[in-house]
Amino acid sequence: MKASTALRQVAMAAICLALGACATTRPINYSGLESSPELQPNPDDSSGRVPYAYTPEVDWHRYDKAIVEPVTIYRGPDNQFEKVSEQDKQDLADFMRTKFGEALSTRFGLVNRPDQRTLLVKLTLTGAKATKQFVGTVTKFDLAGGPYNVVQSIRGKEGAMSGSVSYAVEIYDASSHRLLNAYVAKQYPNAMNVKATFGALGASKTGIKKGADDLMARLD
Repeated sequence: MKASTALRQVAMAAICLALGACATTRPINYSGLESSPELQPNPDDSSGRVPYAYTPEVDWHRYDKAIVEPVTIYRGPDNQFEKVSEQDKQDLADFMRTKFGEALSTRFGLVNRPDQRTLLVKLTLTGAKATKQFVGTVTKFDLAGGPYNVVQSIRGKEGAMSGSVSYAVEIYDASSHRLLNAYVAKQYPNAMNVKATFGALGASKTGIKKGADDLMARLD
């Protein structure tokens, strides 16, 4: 019986690996975003995390302040929320504003009123997937998910049964409302990050933290 179970688990892992992503989703050019007409396929993205972007040349050193608006929860029919409650969406939106604000504050003064040296940062939570509790943790190690997650970890790809977060970032010159940069992204923990599987929103929150770091790297 145990041998039979092990064989089924190995077969499941092989099928999952062959499918490549175990039904993972990819962020899209969400039609309800203000910047949607400007977003184009991103040829510089090999990870699949940032498939659409608008990246004109900008001298970011002209700016020393930033306004971070409350995070918008995307309500368009093309949203990518997977069985996430309204309360969980709001919790993620609040967490996102906090973490992106903390990251931006390491370089910019956070203000409420614009001037010619101020960025306006608009964040939109466009999707999220909760971690399947117990299953998401167990698959880091068992015969069903362990081999798959090891490979995904090496490839920098999404783990089996793990959560994720999708979002849009739109950055404007606060005084002129000229669009300076925009992109849609999906973030998730390393496929072997066990700590991020605890709590249904743990992986999504880890993704948000990674997203905040990614934003700061783009403003160099």
